[in-house]
Amino acid sequence: TVSSTCLIFLCRTSSAGAAGPRLNNDRLYKFSYTTEVLVDRAKGSKDGSAGYRISSDVDVNLVWRDPSSKDDQLIQLVISNVKIKNVAPRSAKKNIFQGATTQSLLGEKKLAALERPFMVHLKNGKVSSFYCYKAEPASIKNLKRGVASLLQVQCRSGKVIENDVSGRCTVEYKAAQGQVTRTKALETCKTAETGFTTYIQVLGVSGESSSVTVFTLEDGFIKSAIAKETHILAVNARRTTAAKIVSRQSLTLVAIEAGPFEAAGKNVASVVKSLDEKLFAVGVAAEKVKSQCKGCQSLFEHWQAVQKQFEPDSLSKAIAPRSFLALIQSIRKASKDEILQVLKHSSKTALPQVVDAVTSSQTPDSLDAMLQFLNFADPKGMVLQERFLYACGFASHPNERMLQALDISKGKIGSKDIKESVVIILGAIVHKLCQKGGCELPTVVEVKKMILEGPDSTQVESDIQMYLLALKNSLLPEAIPLFSKYAESEVGAYCTISLTALQRYDVALITDEVKQTVNRVYHQNRRVYEKNVRAAAADVIFSSNPSYMEVKNVLLSIGNLPKELNKYMLSKVKDILHFEMPASKILRQAMKDMISHNYDRFSKVGSSSAFSGFMARTADATTTYSLDILYSGSGVLRRSNMNIYGASNGALLHGLQVAIEAQGMESLIAAKPDEGEEDLESFAGMSALLFDVQLRPVTFFKGYSDLMSKMFSMSGEPMNVVKGLILLTDHSQVIQLQSGLKANAEFQGGLAIDISGGMEVSLWYRESKTSVNNRGAMVVTGNVTVDMDFVRTGMEVSFETEASLDFTTTVQFSEYPFLVCMQMDKTTFPFSESLTKYESLPSGKSYVSRRGHKQLLPGSEFPLHQENSNMCKRVFDSDW
Repeated sequence: TVSSTCLIFLCRTSSAGAAGPRLNNDRLYKFSYTTEVLVDRAKGSKDGSAGYRISSDVDVNLVWRDPSSKDDQLIQLVISNVKIKNVAPRSAKKNIFQGATTQSLLGEKKLAALERPFMVHLKNGKVSSFYCYKAEPASIKNLKRGVASLLQVQCRSGKVIENDVSGRCTVEYKAAQGQVTRTKALETCKTAETGFTTYIQVLGVSGESSSVTVFTLEDGFIKSAIAKETHILAVNARRTTAAKIVSRQSLTLVAIEAGPFEAAGKNVASVVKSLDEKLFAVGVAAEKVKSQCKGCQSLFEHWQAVQKQFEPDSLSKAIAPRSFLALIQSIRKASKDEILQVLKHSSKTALPQVVDAVTSSQTPDSLDAMLQFLNFADPKGMVLQERFLYACGFASHPNERMLQALDISKGKIGSKDIKESVVIILGAIVHKLCQKGGCELPTVVEVKKMILEGPDSTQVESDIQMYLLALKNSLLPEAIPLFSKYAESEVGAYCTISLTALQRYDVALITDEVKQTVNRVYHQNRRVYEKNVRAAAADVIFSSNPSYMEVKNVLLSIGNLPKELNKYMLSKVKDILHFEMPASKILRQAMKDMISHNYDRFSKVGSSSAFSGFMARTADATTTYSLDILYSGSGVLRRSNMNIYGASNGALLHGLQVAIEAQGMESLIAAKPDEGEEDLESFAGMSALLFDVQLRPVTFFKGYSDLMSKMFSMSGEPMNVVKGLILLTDHSQVIQLQSGLKANAEFQGGLAIDISGGMEVSLWYRESKTSVNNRGAMVVTGNVTVDMDFVRTGMEVSFETEASLDFTTTVQFSEYPFLVCMQMDKTTFPFSESLTKYESLPSGKSYVSRRGHKQLLPGSEFPLHQENSNMCKRVFDSDW
């Protein structure tokens, strides 16, 4: 096996440009050659790595030269004396190659193929053609290609584009006295085999690669060629979850002996045919190697072994996402019929989780299976239909076909809720496809047109909200004027959706005209708005690079607002200052003016609040939370908004938002509604945004009669908002090494999640309680394998955790000012990491090394402002 042969020929520069090495006639150049590959953690040493080394002799001679061009040469290469061993010394017990011969490892046919001569047409230092037997195994041809590609060397410094086993790559040469260094820009290499990666950078995988070959020259000949290629892949949010692949090659000139004379002929093709009719010209780029899996489980067998882990009771345990990730890998190799068999034989309780896995696989067969299995015309299948839609919304690398499959204009949908979810999720998929440069694909253009025209095409309130939520997911710049228009609507829900959507856009897209609209809403220049609408407008103002006058006008409004909105705005200002948000600098400038910043304004009382804090801070990622609570003047919750953000390396992810809204409940406690809210219908509901995807809102009750019927039947049990398995990290990469070996890297992260929320009102005790319960288990795994048909080596890195987060707000409105206590608790949770390295032979002989550690991370109650702590003491004291 060969791979780093750059060679021993006289290296000259022709007047035409930078020519490569030239071989002399009747000479045989004898080399010793080794190539090795190893895998390990990012900072691992060679001694602890898994991998193997192939060594051989390589004989090279000139077959033919064009009489009119000395740099147009046909060269023959012969590999012999092949040996396969461990990379590092290892005891006999741990050495899978102990007692094995090269023939027993490769097999007689493959060894014969590897030692069969092959030819390279070298023209001006570049490989023009590569000749070998067509029937040779792809893995053997690739090893030979590694040698052929490394014949390319030029003696003049400069950048060029070269074709070799790695693909078509940009290469830079630096020539010095007695040495040439070749650096390959691996990120430029174009190959037939491409992978995919998740669109969310915070949850993604990043890599570093390098490839350097150093040629040593002596008396005009290449005495040695030493190559080293390194690839490091790491999970962005936790860079210790990483894998490293190192490929080394060494070619050393041993001797020059008398060799065969060059053949006669007019051109390369005729010379090759005259020497061996079985030799054919094939591309120098690597061929795809089909990995054969002997004794592997079928998808159905795999499902039977893990189905218990997909039952709802397992969703809070790490075994659920781990089994989910493994099942996805099996589904990606399966046919539509095999997938349908699993869907049809799953229990009713496990089936929703299977739908998550099949949809997350994102193969043509898995999508076809889901579309055949689900009947969207049947309203009874709503649970499975929505799980399918949400999994599409969370898809790591959706394509146009997924968008086509969901386009509602193509078929009948039995449930109105499902119709809404379809349109909302279409917006999320459009956003992801546009991120990948697919905004002009025909189906994307069609769906964009539908959702952009949607709000103005109907008078039905729920449909207008549906289209606005779809546009909120799409983040289309063309939707900003629509959001600006609906932000000033007479319907509070339209205003809130539009304002929260504007807050998600890049600040650069928020024009002065849009800012003027948002300021009009906050200051009520044209009409009176609900408190939660004005609060949402204030959030947009502060997050959109506000001017000095905008901030000053907001400060001047405090003191003239409804009581609880006054308190909310004070809390918001203090939160921006203490958490050093982008607006804090301009806010400090405006507060130097005593007219806008004085005791009268900043001493307003109330129970509403806004607070942000850190959940976790590591070297790689930061997780923050925010809790905003707005009450009506009568003490009933108006809006509760909990957010969790993740940030890594400059990228931001809106991981979670759970917003609970209530309105029109003053009649229950004989209280007077606030300004602009006199005629609101009784309503309470919850809206969730998960991993940048807005989901369909859930209604607790709507209308006075619905409220009263549920008031007496409320058990306090939370209502489910999101439940299921989500594929967070999804990275697949084929790494074609310069040696002709190939590595496959797969990083997947799965989350089992259960979010529920509820609202309970007790007229007897004059108390209300809202709760948001988040349960989750996460597993991230990274697998790197170098899988030749005669030996397999690789490693797996992983981490997993289980956690729960509860947010509860208790309000006692038996007296005024009413008592409000907010609690945000994180339970003690386990965290574990593991590293497994392995080597194996088809015979079953294997070596496995495992390392790992587990720890329990203590639970805690997340801190909120001191005012809240004081209030909680009073609330719980009053309970006794």
